[in-house]
Amino acid sequence: MSKAIRLAVTMGDPAGIGPEIVAKAALKLAPEIAKQRMELLVLGSSVALNKACAQLGVDVGALPLKMIDVGPVAGEIVTGQIAPVGGEWAYRAVKKAAEMVQAGEADAIVTAPLSKEALHLAGHHYEGHTELLAHLTGQRDAVMMLAHGPMRVTHVTTHCAIADVPSRMTPTRLRRVFSVTLEALECLGFDKPRLGVAGLNPHSGEGGILGKEDEQIIAPIIKEFVDQGYDVIGPVPGDTVFIKLRAGQFDAVVAMFHDQGHIPVKLLGFDVDPVSGKWQAISGVNVTLGLPILRTSVDHGTAFDIAGKGIANPDSLVDAAEYALKLLEGRRRKGL
Repeated sequence: MSKAIRLAVTMGDPAGIGPEIVAKAALKLAPEIAKQRMELLVLGSSVALNKACAQLGVDVGALPLKMIDVGPVAGEIVTGQIAPVGGEWAYRAVKKAAEMVQAGEADAIVTAPLSKEALHLAGHHYEGHTELLAHLTGQRDAVMMLAHGPMRVTHVTTHCAIADVPSRMTPTRLRRVFSVTLEALECLGFDKPRLGVAGLNPHSGEGGILGKEDEQIIAPIIKEFVDQGYDVIGPVPGDTVFIKLRAGQFDAVVAMFHDQGHIPVKLLGFDVDPVSGKWQAISGVNVTLGLPILRTSVDHGTAFDIAGKGIANPDSLVDAAEYALKLLEGRRRKGL
């Protein structure tokens, strides 16, 4: 490869586990960094990173990353506490990362978790990273993909009430999600990707008896893509489409709403100790497609309850960085 892919890694809320998992992930990614496949440009609070490294017994100077402090921000960061100061640090990190990618100083954004509550307390009223990045790039038709191993799921709608889903399932939106998903799969190395499309209603409407959206809105758009030569199948009932995805019959599935797509991926990505009932590990990646900026993210929250204890698992952040690397390398191969 001609040059390393530069990942702008945002620390998220510095009062959460962000600083800790950034430090741990950097150490895990050291072999790829040494091969000059990637560079880590970490944005956030250098004080929070230093504190996390001290708690872990790690020399911050030995981490294979470049720290970019986005402060100063008035107020003290209190580990484990939701506060406006944490939301402000998180917002500034994302804003700076977006500016860097748009200026050609970085190639993609990888985000550690932020707190929506803290973000709102700081005066930044966005539903999350996706909506914030859409605002910063001036583009509103982002597409969310969740990925855990071979389970890849994109979403037609995400953060809206169930009652609003049918009205947001427009032909324009469906075409956009199908196109962006197929392009991402091609970048991941699938020459002729197989895309399954989940139905909205039980049994995909049962011929219109249980709802008409599947045959009147979804099916015609699927036919458009099939007629263009794409391998798009559906609408497949939501209670079987993810079984078929797991069985390898599809390379990705398009879900119609948030929980339809999130539940199966998170069910597989969260490893639970059957004795204690506690999560042992969390894996999976949240990818924002369809914007001028590629963004991948952990698929978990700020975990304020375990922040500062040295027990946070960095695997999801490592997965996010590696996923960004794969997508960007694929885009380079395709000349995108």
